Amino acid sequence: MTLKKLWLGASLLANVFTAPLAAQSHRDRLPEDEVIYFVLPDRFENGDVKNDKGGLKGDKMQHGFDPTHKGFFHGGDLAGLIKRLDYIQGMGATAIWFAPIFKNKPVQGGKGEESAGYHGYWVTDFTTVDPHFGTDAEFKAFVDAAHKRGMKVYMDIITNHSADVIQYAECVKCAYRSRADYPQKAYTPVVPEAEKNIKVPAWMNDVQYYHNRGDTTFKGENSVMGDFVGLDDFATTDPRVIDGFIEVYKGWIDRFGIDGYRIDTARHVHPEFWVKFAPAIVEHAKAKGIPNFHVFGEVASDGVDVQAQALHTRIAKFPSVLDFVFRRTAIETVAGRAGTDLFATMFEGDDLYEGGKATAKQLPTFLGNHDFGRFAREMRLAHPNADDSEILQRVLLGHAMLMTLRGVPTIYSGDEQGFAGDGNDQDAREDMFPSKVAVYNDNKLVGTSATTADSNFDTGHPIYKAVADLAKLRSEQIALRRGDQIVRNYGEKPGLFAVSRIDSASGEEVLVAFNTSNAPLNANVEIGQAATALTALRGSCPAAPRLPGSVAISLPAFGYMVCKVK
Repeated sequence: MTLKKLWLGASLLANVFTAPLAAQSHRDRLPEDEVIYFVLPDRFENGDVKNDKGGLKGDKMQHGFDPTHKGFFHGGDLAGLIKRLDYIQGMGATAIWFAPIFKNKPVQGGKGEESAGYHGYWVTDFTTVDPHFGTDAEFKAFVDAAHKRGMKVYMDIITNHSADVIQYAECVKCAYRSRADYPQKAYTPVVPEAEKNIKVPAWMNDVQYYHNRGDTTFKGENSVMGDFVGLDDFATTDPRVIDGFIEVYKGWIDRFGIDGYRIDTARHVHPEFWVKFAPAIVEHAKAKGIPNFHVFGEVASDGVDVQAQALHTRIAKFPSVLDFVFRRTAIETVAGRAGTDLFATMFEGDDLYEGGKATAKQLPTFLGNHDFGRFAREMRLAHPNADDSEILQRVLLGHAMLMTLRGVPTIYSGDEQGFAGDGNDQDAREDMFPSKVAVYNDNKLVGTSATTADSNFDTGHPIYKAVADLAKLRSEQIALRRGDQIVRNYGEKPGLFAVSRIDSASGEEVLVAFNTSNAPLNANVEIGQAATALTALRGSCPAAPRLPGSVAISLPAFGYMVCKVK
């Protein structure tokens, strides 16, 4: 397919999403106005089979393409993303975040452990698109097509490491050597002759700009100075490295006019780097006419420690971080392993972020991702004997929480089609287009009889429809996007959780209540004393308070309601 045809197709499909929010320019919307859709381009849609091997010769160990292997390229590309923009926008997504598309080392890993850079995190050239995904011109066409629809584009970027090019003279898999034991030099870096100038920009080929201390164990000092599973770890306190990356990522803004950066492995980079990098990028974007450029870091965790997550907005001065605590809290409460007080405790921590509750509203919230696995699998693990109907109900409830509670809802592609996966990492990176991977195709999806051997772009899937419905509601109700959040009711067991979302500018209030238990509930819920009536936006809401400051509600098992308060 030619670029001209891709552009014309995108233009004809523009303006599909007609909710009130779409009337605003994408430049004017705040980060909390968005619904983000996250994709791995290689696993989304193959729009151009001619780039499947990235223009490289040889076998899969040279070009990295093997659609039958979960660890190699499958053929998804930028042309495929453009082709499916109507599907993404039809779900109510207003921003697309995709895994890195920079030129990668096609294949790396020891003998028998090889896999490909289909995910985009093994970069050799930070300035251009990997030919497996297309060309720089196609990326420009994609960004322009998204912008014409009023959608934002967020790039996934890396500053912690490059591809594994540097070897060590002393060993193959080298244990970390500390600064205390080896204050000057830990290992002798060696670069294979064929790769001496493989990295772009050129300064990245100089070994002095790397720590060269061996593999991280993700603890202590080696968490920021060790090689991430063998990947070359940048010396991110070096002024040349800091300035170099600022220039690299200013360049993508200048060339393509993108709208935000998700920053990979952010916790493994020195805080001093972020204190300079993030403000420089945000200010540069403003100067280029992008006033609400969204920067959010990946501070990966699998717990519910808000303080540890919030510290990165204070010490490293991140404008925002991915809300991993929301993910784990949603899993535990919707699975019924914890009471709804776990959510209340989490939201009490919103003041810990730099900027307090205003910053918390800009945290991208999510239920599952390409590293930790999918929400549907977590529900099945918690309830191995539950039937498909119950798992679907729990998954729908989780998405209702995601779409109505504070934060920026972020959907991982495939979740809306009932993907569950077999685990994390490669086992949670299924193809949306017909897959040839046997360990994907034997999976049982949620809410459908389809498998990953089919094309999974079903706009009638119950999860897709629910997300689209709630995204529309969110776009219509400013309180659900920008509103302050007041926790109204919670308990130590599965059951009621209720919040009010109140827009401070208009005074509009929306009451949202959930039932995380497997039985119907009747309860009284606190609301503002001045409330006189309620209108049902979703679910069955009471028409009026039973007493000043209190409404009587009824919710089915795993049900929810959204009520406009007068």
